[in-house]
Amino acid sequence: MVEADEPPIARRDEAHCHNGSVMDLAGSTILLTGGTGSFGNAFVERIVAEHPDVTLRIFSRDELKQSEMQARFPNHPQLRFFVGDIRNRSRLTRAMKGADIVVHAAAMKQVPACEYNPFEAVQTNVLGAQHIVDAAIDNGVRQVVALSTDKAVNPVNIYGATKLCEEKIIVQGNAYASRSETSLCCVRYGNVVGSRGSVVPLFTKQLGEGSKLTITDERMTRFWITLPEAVELVMTALERSVGGEIFIPKIPSMRVTDLAEAMAPGEPVEIIGIRPGEKLHEILITDDESRHSIDAGDIYVVLPEHPWWTDHPNWVSGQPLEDGFVYASGTNDQWLGVDELRSQLASG
Repeated sequence: MVEADEPPIARRDEAHCHNGSVMDLAGSTILLTGGTGSFGNAFVERIVAEHPDVTLRIFSRDELKQSEMQARFPNHPQLRFFVGDIRNRSRLTRAMKGADIVVHAAAMKQVPACEYNPFEAVQTNVLGAQHIVDAAIDNGVRQVVALSTDKAVNPVNIYGATKLCEEKIIVQGNAYASRSETSLCCVRYGNVVGSRGSVVPLFTKQLGEGSKLTITDERMTRFWITLPEAVELVMTALERSVGGEIFIPKIPSMRVTDLAEAMAPGEPVEIIGIRPGEKLHEILITDDESRHSIDAGDIYVVLPEHPWWTDHPNWVSGQPLEDGFVYASGTNDQWLGVDELRSQLASG
């Protein structure tokens, strides 16, 4: 891939406010790791559609997916394509040079692959996160937003454990950065509808093959979020973060059996048993985290507990969560039934 020359970027104090909040992306350069994945494609579409003077660097290790994305956006003046791996700190540091914002979406995220190759997951999700922090601070990047998952909460598999480590590394990275220079935060959400490796493409494949839909357990529930909603959460974090927060969306839950009924009405399903490292229900906020979390209206925010965190005039405001609050897919107060699921699948 050829890395094209980039136009001059606006000075950071012109493109950003010094309180850490991105008020206007005009003239900014964004580095998007994992930029050719499901989230990456949705994020690129959003930026291209709404921010025509943003330069977007697509950083990923898969040159095939990069060539496919280039074909979708032929000779697009906003896009630069960088082949590289977040495991390689020197390459990441070079790619990040001059960037204002980093959106970190690169990860090993398939649970069975991580279980079978645990240290590969560690190298990408844990060491890669440390490389993000180091490169961002060294390059004076204004903001970093890292993507996390509900599986990082009370993890039962290596994927969740590595993403928990990633969250801790990103949040604690603020202790080493001057807040006036670099702020780092996370977003945490559940399974993304239609993303590679998720249940919707699996069910679609099984239907196409004429086979039964497979469900691991009839009691299983999951949070439901669409790719545009995931992108919107990242944009919210860019606008409202001052560093160290974990932003969590208020999203509905669904029963996997209802999803199967929505996609294949009246058809029998096959119960195959819970896989290693799989939960019946997912959690986005634990009761321990709720003691330092707030309800900010449209989102929940887990606030850091570290000594470097002090009151900030522009931090996100909200109401403290009640004692013992747990945000779990099985006890959520928002649910999508069969009809709502079918409607969302049809529109998505």
